[in-house]
This record gives sequence, C-alpha cells and structure tokens, in this order.
Amino acid sequence: MTHLDPPAGEVNQKLVDKLAEMVRLVGALAHEIKNPLSTIQLNMELLAEDLSDEQDPRNRRALAKVRLVERECQRLTSLLEDFLNFAKARRLKLEPANLNHQVQQMLQFFAPKAKESGIEVIDYLASDLPTVLLDREAFQGALLNLVLNAQQAMPGGGALVLRTSVRGNGVALDLIDTGKGIDEEMREHIFDAFFSTKPGGSGLGLPTARKIIEAHGGQITVQSEVGRGTQFTIHLPIPPRLVSANPEPPLLPAQ
Repeated sequence: MTHLDPPAGEVNQKLVDKLAEMVRLVGALAHEIKNPLSTIQLNMELLAEDLSDEQDPRNRRALAKVRLVERECQRLTSLLEDFLNFAKARRLKLEPANLNHQVQQMLQFFAPKAKESGIEVIDYLASDLPTVLLDREAFQGALLNLVLNAQQAMPGGGALVLRTSVRGNGVALDLIDTGKGIDEEMREHIFDAFFSTKPGGSGLGLPTARKIIEAHGGQITVQSEVGRGTQFTIHLPIPPRLVSANPEPPLLPAQ
C-alpha cells in the first residue's frame, strides 16, 4: 500500500490554522491577566490614599513600596496592550489615499512633542506622488511607532526628516533622524518581538510597525551609522488601477 503525502497547500493551511489558534489562545490569556492586574492596580491606588499621611515615617516607607508596585502594574498593563496590538489579526480596510496626506497628519500630531523634545522636523514631500491603498488608522499607528522611535533616539534633540518619492513601481517614505544610530548587531534584531534596548520598553513598536506595513503589501528597511543617525524606509506598491487616480489634497499648515 502506497503512502501518499498530503498536498503542500493542505499542510500549509493546517500550519496557518494552528498558528491562528495559538495567537487566539495567547490573546485570551493576555486578556485574563489584564483583569486581575487591573484589580491589583486599583487596590494599590486605594492603599496609597490610606498611607497619604507622610508625617509618619512608617507610612512613608510603606507608601514608597506601594508606588513601586503601582509603577510595575502600569508597566505590565502597557506591555499587555502592546502585545495584544501586535498579536491581533489585521483585516485592513484599504482605501485610495495619498501618502503625503498621512505624513502631514502625523506631523501636525507630533509637532507639540517635537517642540518639547528640541527636535526640528523637516519634510520633503514629492508633489506628484501617486495614490496608494492604505488603511489610514493602521498606517498612522505604524508611522507613529517610527516617529516615536526616532524621538527616543534623540534624547538631546536633533532633526527628523520625512521624505516621500516615487521609487521603482511604488512610493517610498524615508524617516531620517540624527540620533545615536544603531550598530550592526542590533539592526539584525530590531524587528524581533520583545527585543528592546530601552529601559522599560516592550520591544513591540517596530515589529508592530513592520507587521502593519507588510499587511499593506509593502516593506520596511533600515540603514544606520552609530553616532550619525538612522533611516527607516517604507516602500508601498502602487496598484495598477490607481496609477492615474488623483491624490487627496494636502492639509493646510497648522496656524
């Protein structure tokens, strides 16, 4: 009797189904952890109120310990939220959009934080940029992760350049910072889940950004030199049916 292996497509589908089930279970576990964690955090806040009399040395010592537990609870809550955002299945609502419009929206949102951080934001946006397909909300989330990553790389201030262009058969967005840069060993891992060099960082910002960009059919690459800065480049395809579509009008500058 001849043994026949199952078709490759059937094996691949089983692997996809197993992975989807694992993601669902891990997501459910994360939700279950969040519930008691919220209860602990709430009770720590109430306990802190009971220990608010700082005249008592014993209260001061106890309050310092309660505040430490509060901070750790908040860190775990943030980590769980980042993980759930990373792990969830994404069904994108792709619509015709202009990449410049998305960049301008992000710059308006980021402007106060850039000023506070001493970061000069410079944009070079191509005027003839073709229309692409974007899930605006998801893409803005990916773009925000990259901009915040650039901000964290420039703790003493610096410059952030955002540049769009037509490149090959698609459009490209370069995000260039004058931060501390990333060495070769770190560059090999920056898109790995939970890899972080920042104290308290979840290590999920860049992996989540890459996941969103790849779900758009795009790619993200990185170039960096220690001491000089880093450039992330997002490549997005231009669907043939949108080659001649009119882009959205740009946002008016903030007053």
